[in-house]
Formats: sequence, structure tokens, C-alpha cells
Amino acid sequence: MDCGIDEAGRGPVIGPMVMAILCSDESIKSLGVRDSKQLSPFQRNKLFKDLKNMENNYVIIQPYEIDNYVKKNQLNILELKYAIYLIDSVKCENIYVDAFDVNEIRLEDELKRRTGKNITCRHKADSIYPVVSGASIIAKVIRDSEIEKLHKIYGNFGSGYPSDPRTINFLKNAIENHMDIDGIVRKEWKTYKNLLNKKL
Repeated sequence: MDCGIDEAGRGPVIGPMVMAILCSDESIKSLGVRDSKQLSPFQRNKLFKDLKNMENNYVIIQPYEIDNYVKKNQLNILELKYAIYLIDSVKCENIYVDAFDVNEIRLEDELKRRTGKNITCRHKADSIYPVVSGASIIAKVIRDSEIEKLHKIYGNFGSGYPSDPRTINFLKNAIENHMDIDGIVRKEWKTYKNLLNKKL
């Protein structure tokens, strides 16, 4: 039995980040899992139905908590905190992590020291290890579900990523009309700060 950890939503200016852990044996390979970004929403949702029956856990990290860490330039520390929580929540000893630190070995050593488990950290681990691919699918589906809930409250602001014109237009309109978006926007993001200062 191996476990994988991945996140979805590190980069958006709107909405939460989700980190997930998934544990499975070799049978996960037969599902055809791969990096969630390479799958359509339909494919992800179909796989999610199978994956959620396996041992898994996830955390939804809200914008205000992300901002608190970004202020101190500690976004990696925030992910480290929740990676440790997820690792400690399972009995498995072999954990593969999609590295969120530029230095894979530094992150690997820190997680080993903090959890006492056999940790392997790699960039693009979601394309290498099926359990990490599975975790990436769980994280992505959960985040998409959270975004859909927010759409019902705030209207369709798109994906929440700075590269999405719908997201930028929503933020411009919200700022101009003094809408209350405190609960969903990452105020420490340069995208939001620039819009607030009318630099975009």
C-alpha cells in the first residue's frame, strides 16, 4: 500500500486550495489514473467515484489562511503543515508527494523528520506515481465542487485563476461596485492588489 499527496488551486486569486492524500495498492493502475490536468471534467468525476472508496483524506484551505501565510512569504510552510496533517491521518508508511518546494530533497528530508515515514518528493509526481495522480484527481474534483458552490452565491467568476478573463472582469466589477468578496478572494495576490490600485 502506497499513498500520494497533491494539491489543486495553489495559483488562483479566487477560491480555496485543496490538498488530498490517497492510499491504494497496485490495483489503482487498472483505473487508468493520470495527472488531473490531463483529464476532462467528465473523466475526473468518473474516476473520483472509484477513488473516493479508497482510503483518502483532504483539506480545504480558505483564502484568508492562504493570505496569512503569503504575507510572510510562507506558502510552502502552509502546504508543509497540511501535508504533515494528511500523512499523520493515514497508517501507510510509503508516501509520495508532488513537491511544492523547488528543492525536492529539502522537502523530503523535512517531511521524513516530521512524520517518521518513508517519503518521496518529486516535481510532477502526479505524472509519475498513480497514487499521486489519484490524489490530484480528488483535490481537483473537490476544488471544482467548492468553486461551483461559490458560483451559485457570487455568480460565474470563471475558474478563479488570474489567466481567466472572466475572473479578472468579475474582480474589476466587484471592486468598482464595492461587492463583499472578502470570503473568496486572496487579497495578498498581486493580481488583486493591482486591480485594487487600478493598475490593470
